[in-house]
Amino acid sequence: MKRASPLAGTIVESSVPARLDALSWGRFHTLVIVALGITWILDGLEVTLAGAVSGALKASPTLQLDEPQIGMAASAYLTGAVLGALLFGWLTDRFGRKRLFFVTLGVYVLATAATALSTDFAMFAICRFFTGAGIGGEYSAINSAIQELIPARYRGRTDLGVNGSFWVGAALGAIGSSILLEPGRLPPDMGWRAAFAIGALLGVAILLLRRFLPESPRWLLLHGRADEAERIVAVVEREAGHSETAAAVHPRLRLLIRSRMVSFVDLGVSLFRHYPRRAVLGLVLMTSQAFCYNAIFFTYPLVLGRFYDVSPERVGLYLLPFALGNFLGPLVLGRHFDLWGRRQMIATTYALSGLLLGATAILFVAGMLNAATQTLAWTLVFFFASAAASSAYLVVSESFPVEVRALSIALFYALGTGIGGIGAPWLFGVLVGTGAPAAIAWGYALGAVLMLVAALVTLWLGIAAERKPLEEVARPLSWIEP
Repeated sequence: MKRASPLAGTIVESSVPARLDALSWGRFHTLVIVALGITWILDGLEVTLAGAVSGALKASPTLQLDEPQIGMAASAYLTGAVLGALLFGWLTDRFGRKRLFFVTLGVYVLATAATALSTDFAMFAICRFFTGAGIGGEYSAINSAIQELIPARYRGRTDLGVNGSFWVGAALGAIGSSILLEPGRLPPDMGWRAAFAIGALLGVAILLLRRFLPESPRWLLLHGRADEAERIVAVVEREAGHSETAAAVHPRLRLLIRSRMVSFVDLGVSLFRHYPRRAVLGLVLMTSQAFCYNAIFFTYPLVLGRFYDVSPERVGLYLLPFALGNFLGPLVLGRHFDLWGRRQMIATTYALSGLLLGATAILFVAGMLNAATQTLAWTLVFFFASAAASSAYLVVSESFPVEVRALSIALFYALGTGIGGIGAPWLFGVLVGTGAPAAIAWGYALGAVLMLVAALVTLWLGIAAERKPLEEVARPLSWIEP
């Protein structure tokens, strides 16, 4: 049994949160984005590689996977991501953001390197499970750290931009797979192995870069380490040119150091007693975007091959414009989430995604699309859907108290992915396997309906968190009156 903290019952008073929000954008914030935002690049790389090399996995003399097995491997990745998010999210709130974002990236590096060495379907699926676990853990550790380190007025656009960088990884995966899978370049069973090894090498480089990041000062305050939090913020302020006199005028936050570690009970209190409407909103947003993305993206290469006769080595080229639209959506639209407002932009992006997805399903079943126009249609759909999906992470990251922030992110990611994502790749793998366009179109229609429902729920339950400090959006559980 863990002993209570010797500081339990102590009141900590600090201006650290207000000073973090008052900072102008500087070199420190850029380092945060580069070192932590790599998570989404790695996820995009992994997901794209898994799809782009699906043809090579089927043709592999060693693995010889069929379409249902490819779908099952994708589901194994997502299952690992769900369980990893829950485990590492809980540990992140208990032991700190910095400690855990080293652990989770380490798990990813080892697992994706092992994927490249797979000798049969069972080993491949197990390695994909642990790769997903590392990425799922990264989501909770990294999202919470970014939220707590970035000034309030930049929080929306930064969060969307970082989440959108998933598609930088997707583009890298598309280019890399096209090069490595080109006939005659590598032996038949080596191209896909080399593709997965790319992620491990990139992860090792980022592990070294993360050494220069500090712990979240907000997390330190909750655990009575106010002096350490003050030192970190003072260093950042000096780099940004803020004077000590200016720092002294910021409002101060008062916290009562808790006698026990954060638990799932604290999370339940936040979700069901304090913020039940936000809990419903977060679940709907995460579930709808998870189904839409995982169903379509994991099986898009199968659609290209089955219906448009696109060869495996050319699949990556068709994914490039798709990835570009997904990356530009959050980048172009992100600033409006801070300026126009969360509720308005989230509802708009979800609604447009659903309507465009429904229209694409109609064109597909009518046989009016080819490989190029299908790709163009998806590029347009996911220009808006990418911003919508990123905003779901933004909502669950900023809507709940700092003590349970990582655990909240993990829970909603797990529930959303579990309900809307894990079965989606398998379902669409089966639908693609039927060879019937109508079957695929019904799956796309379901995704469209879910996105439209999410837009309506946002108009009903959305909150105005734009440009507000995290402590104003959701008071810490340990907050006390001044």
